[in-house]
Amino acid sequence: MAAYVAGDSAAFRVIFERYAPLLLRAMLRELYVREEANDLVQQTFLQLHRARADFDRAQKLKPWIFTIAMNLKREYFRRKKRRPERSLEVEAAVEPMVGALGAAQVDARRTLARVLSDLPPDQLEVIQLHWFDGLEFPEVAQVVGASVSAVKVRAHRGYVRLRAALGDDVALPPLANEPGVGNPEGGRSV
Repeated sequence: MAAYVAGDSAAFRVIFERYAPLLLRAMLRELYVREEANDLVQQTFLQLHRARADFDRAQKLKPWIFTIAMNLKREYFRRKKRRPERSLEVEAAVEPMVGALGAAQVDARRTLARVLSDLPPDQLEVIQLHWFDGLEFPEVAQVVGASVSAVKVRAHRGYVRLRAALGDDVALPPLANEPGVGNPEGGRSV
């Protein structure tokens, strides 16, 4: 990012190649329409370009760019609530074909998506950023504008709800009273 701020256009390409797939995956989780998700990713990089001089080199780039992206996504949903739109095209399913994954995996993904959609928005956002997008808790805290301890509490409460809904046979990050609590990588096998 420092090279890009200094005027190196090749550095932007590296940033884009590294973060665009992560941001697209984060956008597709709630948008489901690839074109809209792509638009938000492009808007994220446009905002990054416009605000490049404001980037604090003492901070990490990943939480900064995810903050931009999540703010754009929130604004997208606020606009959509004010002015609901219906697509004239048949929306393509995000799920891969059953033959590629197998019926059991498709059912498991549907169940997980349903259970995740039942979580309160603040818990869902924290779990998605931490578990699915791979941000550490301090980075998640920066993205959502909360303290690290508040983010950990939200994640813990969300994981408790997930365990209750999915059962104990699903590998989730450990709860506070289980061994391995300090390990951010523990249990990310779902």
